[in-house]
Amino acid sequence: MYNQAKIRELAKKLNPIDDIFFKKMAEYRPFCQEILQVILGDKNLIVTENTPQYTGTNLQGRSVILDVKCVLGTGEQVNIEVQKADNDDHQRRVRYNGSILTTNITDPGSKFADVPDVILIYISKFDIFNKAKTIYHVERIIQETGDIVDNGFKEIYVNASIDDGSDIAQLMKVFTDSNTYNAKFPETSKRKRLFKGHEDGESIMNEELEKLFAECQAEYRAEGLAAGRAEGLAAGRAEGHAEGLATGRAEGRAEGLATGRAEGRAEGKTEGMIATLSALVKDGILTVTAAAKRAGMTEDAFRKIGML
Repeated sequence: MYNQAKIRELAKKLNPIDDIFFKKMAEYRPFCQEILQVILGDKNLIVTENTPQYTGTNLQGRSVILDVKCVLGTGEQVNIEVQKADNDDHQRRVRYNGSILTTNITDPGSKFADVPDVILIYISKFDIFNKAKTIYHVERIIQETGDIVDNGFKEIYVNASIDDGSDIAQLMKVFTDSNTYNAKFPETSKRKRLFKGHEDGESIMNEELEKLFAECQAEYRAEGLAAGRAEGLAAGRAEGHAEGLATGRAEGRAEGLATGRAEGRAEGKTEGMIATLSALVKDGILTVTAAAKRAGMTEDAFRKIGML
């Protein structure tokens, strides 16, 4: 669907706020430490471990991939997520990620007092709460007294759309603006410049984007073909049986199966293409307008079919 020139063009537009770009940045521990020092307001904070694309599994075996998991010198575990598109229930996503992380880092048989503290930081390009704040600390309180209750889980939302002159806002500018670098954040700027200003780094981003497209296309093509085959066989058998009663079962079955398979494959490919385009919209790589145009349909129709 995408040629090499198109992939290179898209790769140049990526920034740290983009999921695929951020994950490569997060492989570098000093970058993780620097942004956590700014967001958590602790210049002495130390990151002892960083794991990009950390995979956690729930009790039903469903896995989730976190953008990056860090371990602080205090033993606290931190999950940092970046979100460019406003197309999800973000607070429930935070709740789910926090529960998965807690489950996966807690040793079996541990006492509840030994469950590690977890901090979940959600960086978004938009204002989740629409209160024009750069950062939101969400805490549990007792409604009747207003007292804060600490259960070891903290939610922090960073709004990259507000420029109030704070250090966090300046850091977010580096995250969202392609041409912005800042000497206040040397590790972040250095890492970003590697992937946007050096041939080797740009090649890495091209490869990552190619890999993403290939994975999306393979996944949805497989789902589309599987659905297409199933529907094709069902339709083919039904049509074949009906026609067989009138013109001969053998001839009807063969014709029905051929028609069903052809229709099923065509429908499966269409579904796969729409699913791939929807995934790219959700990742913030394509706009709904561009995706709808590629699918050959109106934006409203694409939103309904693509479940956006």
